[in-house]
Amino acid sequence: MSGSHSTLPPDIDPNSVDAATAERLTELIESEEGVTNKYTGWLGYTSVGIAVAMSLFHLWAAWDIVPTTTLRFAHVGFTLVLGFLLFPAARRFRHRFMPWDWALIAAGAYVTWYLISGGDDLQDRVIFPEPMDIVVGWLLIALVLEAARRATGWVMPVVSICFILYAFFGNHLPAPWTHRGYDAERLVPHLSITLEGIFGSAVDVSATLIILFTIYGAILSASGAGKYFVDFSFAATGGKPSSAGRTVVLSAFLLGGPSGSGVATTVTIGTVAWPMMRQVGYRADDAGGLLAAGGLGAIISPPIMGAAAFLIAEYLKISYLEVLLMATVPTVLYYAGLLFMVELDQRRIAARGGNPNAAKGMVVESVGAMFRRGWYHFTSLVAIIGFMAIGYSATLSVLYAMLLAVALSFLSKEHALWPRKLIKTLADGAYQSIGIAATCASAGIIVGCITLTGLGLKFSDIAIQAAGGSLVITAIYTALIVWVVGLAVPVTASYIICAVVAAPALIKLGVPDYAAHMFVFYYAVLSEVSPPTALSPFAAAAITGAGPYRTTLMAWKYTLPAFVLPFIFVTDPDGVGLLLRPTEGMGWGDVAWQIFLATAGLAALAAAAQGFARHILAGWERGVLTLVGLLLLFPALFEAVLSLPHPHWWGVLAGAVFMAWQIKRPEPRFA
Repeated sequence: MSGSHSTLPPDIDPNSVDAATAERLTELIESEEGVTNKYTGWLGYTSVGIAVAMSLFHLWAAWDIVPTTTLRFAHVGFTLVLGFLLFPAARRFRHRFMPWDWALIAAGAYVTWYLISGGDDLQDRVIFPEPMDIVVGWLLIALVLEAARRATGWVMPVVSICFILYAFFGNHLPAPWTHRGYDAERLVPHLSITLEGIFGSAVDVSATLIILFTIYGAILSASGAGKYFVDFSFAATGGKPSSAGRTVVLSAFLLGGPSGSGVATTVTIGTVAWPMMRQVGYRADDAGGLLAAGGLGAIISPPIMGAAAFLIAEYLKISYLEVLLMATVPTVLYYAGLLFMVELDQRRIAARGGNPNAAKGMVVESVGAMFRRGWYHFTSLVAIIGFMAIGYSATLSVLYAMLLAVALSFLSKEHALWPRKLIKTLADGAYQSIGIAATCASAGIIVGCITLTGLGLKFSDIAIQAAGGSLVITAIYTALIVWVVGLAVPVTASYIICAVVAAPALIKLGVPDYAAHMFVFYYAVLSEVSPPTALSPFAAAAITGAGPYRTTLMAWKYTLPAFVLPFIFVTDPDGVGLLLRPTEGMGWGDVAWQIFLATAGLAALAAAAQGFARHILAGWERGVLTLVGLLLLFPALFEAVLSLPHPHWWGVLAGAVFMAWQIKRPEPRFA
């Protein structure tokens, strides 16, 4: 049986947008999360039952010890079964369970049974596989590629197939791309049985952490946290001149946990905030750019960052808490950059005759009253960090935070997670993990081919040679590679591929491994606001009615900090202080100085990008501020390239002189 289905976030009032806009927003969210079926009747009960079983299995695995291979095999098995059940082969088959779906589900269940029942014997014969091992391996590869195609589109499977072909026929390529070449008996078991292919690190993180956080996000959403965070942001920033922009920034930060999706966050905030932004004088494209920038921030905000953040911990063999600590200052600086932009927006709108105070009176409840009513929504978010800080693993920390969130939900009659609602919430958590898990499994094929053929090391040498051994040029090449890959595949897959292919080049040139991986992570995330797949700006444009590409350009302006900051990690030896990992000889005073320079530099670049400081800026004034920002952000580069002594002090001096000039010139000059 079929039923209507909408993938708009549950926190959106369906009456806040017209039908055409709602349909367009749904299509954009589906572009990121996949087109899904919604069944009624026995098929609906079956899908919910399997999804709840998946969630309960992973919750049990988080509590008790489950063999590594069993956990990864079962995780991919659940992903295949639910993937073929939830995602139609094509949009025209939506909400219809077709005969081939039966066949694919049966094949996925059989492959999973074969792998789990094979036990240690299966692992022992990887080098000398039996014929049936090869058959099952090929079947698993085909199923994973089809599940990824349904969940994420054609690009990921096509890229995976290209890497498989490279593994088979790379011996026919010229140097330096050539390798010895591998046959099916060597390649297929490597990809389908070992823990270096499909069941590698990416699937391990998906099975042990990502699914737990998607379940936790579903619990937060079901308990009303998402809507509360938006309302709280309006209350906290309401009645102030720049309340509209500040509301977007604060809402985006708070919604990063319950949402976990840049597009969903943009849509959730945009449908509520756009009327206020329009009222205070924001142009449609400016408002859309800020909304998209806020959605991007949701992916990089602790304590629940994008799925790729969990993979950083796995690749670097560090705790997730350490990843959160490394992300703290860049995240604060990102939002500081947005706030600089918002404050300048308010001044610019006022200078052009707008009414930035028009938002006054829109808040109907004081922030104190709202906090007393819903304080408990913040508790589990803080608890995750608290549990990790006292020594619990990230797995147990999120598990305990879930239990706390469920218990506290009963403080609200409307959002109490009674058994019926809790079952639906557990199913939703499993549903949300399927696309990520399919991406991780498909990316495992790519990574397996890269490690087997040694392509990662070859590529590093090629990149370094092309850059002439220059760290700066290598960093630019790496950023471009990550950006281009991110245009084609999801953020998680982009990070997985580039962490294996691109990051080693930076590490070879002396960049600390953690700085290289954070660099790759941030540029993978930037694909959210980069055309032709700029889903967050396109969603914002659908809400505001602005042109999508003009909105994307405005999103680039607002996300300027995210584009600039990663280069500080890798080009300045002291820049790693922003990751709260000072190198030998650096003290915490030096770290504080780096944070000050970065903050001042971003403020200068924000003013240059906005064309407004104390007054509207002339072209030469924007150029001066750009130079000031670069001097403050990249002093090591100016010192190395131009032999300029103490460039940061030149930046501080130039910035002080410029601000004195702005203050001395009292009359604004209108553009």
